[in-house]
Amino acid sequence: MRTPGELAEALDRVGYLADEGLATAAFLASKLGRPLFCEGEPGTGKTALASALARALNVDLVRLQCHEGIDATQALYDWDFPRQLLHLRATDGPGREEDIYTRRFLLARPLLRALESAPCVLLIDEIDRADDEFEAFLLEVVSEHAVTIPELGEIRAAEPPLVVLTSNRTREVHDALKRRCLYHWLDHPDLERELAILRRRVPGVSERLAAQVVGAVRRLRAAELLKPPGVAEAIDWAAALLALGRTELDARTAAVTLGAVLKYREDADRVTAAGLEAVVAG
Repeated sequence: MRTPGELAEALDRVGYLADEGLATAAFLASKLGRPLFCEGEPGTGKTALASALARALNVDLVRLQCHEGIDATQALYDWDFPRQLLHLRATDGPGREEDIYTRRFLLARPLLRALESAPCVLLIDEIDRADDEFEAFLLEVVSEHAVTIPELGEIRAAEPPLVVLTSNRTREVHDALKRRCLYHWLDHPDLERELAILRRRVPGVSERLAAQVVGAVRRLRAAELLKPPGVAEAIDWAAALLALGRTELDARTAAVTLGAVLKYREDADRVTAAGLEAVVAG
């Protein structure tokens, strides 16, 4: 891809509608070899961006899902202890350390797979769920595109992967990691772009139903909810209505399908008490 516009067109062909700012950020991350740090509300397309980039660039997607307590063993590599033990028993001896700490007994986790399978897109998803120690560990991978395994030495990517980090901002990620990245905030799309996304992701949805769903979702976002719906929820809602054979959204239909768009009981109760007629009106 020679320009951000060409990358936007390639993303469009695989079903991801990126605006100019996002396409430029992804293009620069690819050209400069810098990680792209995507932050924003849940459901705004951060994770989907990494998947679309992999398809648009025709490379593999390697995903590391972060969670509380994740450590280097889960993210980088581990040793296959059962196979090592079987090897020692088969050789009928204590064995030498260099015999069992070889590549044949190494279990590659996502980070190591990304370094060895590059070019690829490495998605480090929801980094805000990990702890400070794991962030510090990531610095070597993000900045050097290399890791050190004591028994084997340094493993360096022949070609740096395109790294996409996502955060829902449940906590602030440290500056040391952010400084090594290009940053982009993903907000909810404007009305026309959200309609285009919905029509693209839910084939068969009518113009009227798409407009009703997008309008209702945007009104729900304006309410004081614990988790306002994102684009992903709008897509789910439209797909649910289409599966039920509905051609328009009314208060009764909204009531029985509300679980597709609101994922907290408190939000559903609040919206229902206020009246679903106001949500679907317009």
